[in-house]
Amino acid sequence: MHTLEQLRSGALAGTRRLDLACGLTELPHEIFDLADTLEVLNLSGNRLRDLPHQLGRLHKLQVLFASDNDFSAVPEVLGECPALQMVGFKANRIADVPAAALPPALRWLTLTDNAIGHLPSELGQRPALQKLMLAGNRLQALPESLQNAQRLELLRVSANRMERVPGWLTELPRLAWLALAGNAMGWVCPAGPELPGMAWSDLSHGPLLGEGASGHIYQVQASAWPQPLALKLFKGEVTSDGLPEDELAACLAAGQHPALTTPVARLTGHPGQAQGLLMPLIPAAHVNLAGPPSLQSCTRDVYPPGFQLSAALALRIASDVAGAVAHLHQRGVMHGDLYAHNILIDPVHGQAQLGDFGAATRLPTDQPELCQSLLALEVRALGCLLQELGTAVQAPAAHPAVQALQALARDCLSAQPSLRPCAIEVAQALQSLRSGRDATGWVGPGL
Repeated sequence: MHTLEQLRSGALAGTRRLDLACGLTELPHEIFDLADTLEVLNLSGNRLRDLPHQLGRLHKLQVLFASDNDFSAVPEVLGECPALQMVGFKANRIADVPAAALPPALRWLTLTDNAIGHLPSELGQRPALQKLMLAGNRLQALPESLQNAQRLELLRVSANRMERVPGWLTELPRLAWLALAGNAMGWVCPAGPELPGMAWSDLSHGPLLGEGASGHIYQVQASAWPQPLALKLFKGEVTSDGLPEDELAACLAAGQHPALTTPVARLTGHPGQAQGLLMPLIPAAHVNLAGPPSLQSCTRDVYPPGFQLSAALALRIASDVAGAVAHLHQRGVMHGDLYAHNILIDPVHGQAQLGDFGAATRLPTDQPELCQSLLALEVRALGCLLQELGTAVQAPAAHPAVQALQALARDCLSAQPSLRPCAIEVAQALQSLRSGRDATGWVGPGL
């Protein structure tokens, strides 16, 4: 984090990123001295209500964060920033999104946790739009113009007031990550099994293991459970993916599967009435398959430099995850965040587990055609993962395992969602590959 003193003294001359959180009520004019270099401006955590009319002078500005401020409207001056691609105004008081506020190069827009009831039709006229995060608003509908957003890949509209899924939504050729839970759809959704309760007072609390958008994860020991457990304690507030109660309901509906991180008990008796789930503790040797998307990659995960897998390992991971996704789809659950960064793997044996149900949606059991069309979107996310795994295989491009993964990926990535295989077909194909023989007669690793 930078300081006003650094900015005003000239110590930040030539910087490409500026982070200021110091109770600002107006933008310091010294920021414009950075116009020839500044690309990322983070103003989150201030008390700003507007931005100056000369903001367009920051002609190299690509990213603007202004979350946790006091904006009631997205400033129209953003539309005058020629290079601006990413705009983030989470957790303000925004009710108005003027058409003029949408930069021409807009690629990633985050307006989570505001009071927006309407979006301008011009949003569908931003050809680079790839990521749109709108959870926790008051939207009753999406602009019809978004059917022109042919590059849109990730959409979060959880916890709004939408009454139906527009027909064009499931026809978008690149949409792969969708969150819809917490809307007034009137859906009949699958119920999860009753989980036993586990009292807060019966837990011995260990270290914090991690933090996600919706909660903190701790290691705990329960008096009635032989092994240590992981406790996910929900924060109880809207996140970029949606509401904690929807995540909890999706976890319960998901049921048990060896490649899913699903709960074994529900927390009771928390002194602050917080909700929580207890899950098996993932062995410490497991690692995340990749890191989350970056500002540059937008919707695709970031793998370590030189990341490689053996053919056997790639097939094991792909098969485990596809099996987990097929299980979810059969139970009427769309994961919504099927990414490598939500997959933990045993780096030696390749066993994979899919977690993080924060963006999950329970689908209506009485509308099979709608379910099928929505799940076809998630098959594209599975195709992205298979494509990444195939690229990472430490073998020539002509290797049968590489060719098989890439062929399956191409099927899953079809621009026509109705032509994609279902998840169970993908899982069966991968299981056949692992068991030793594909359609070409290749004898595989037999894992």
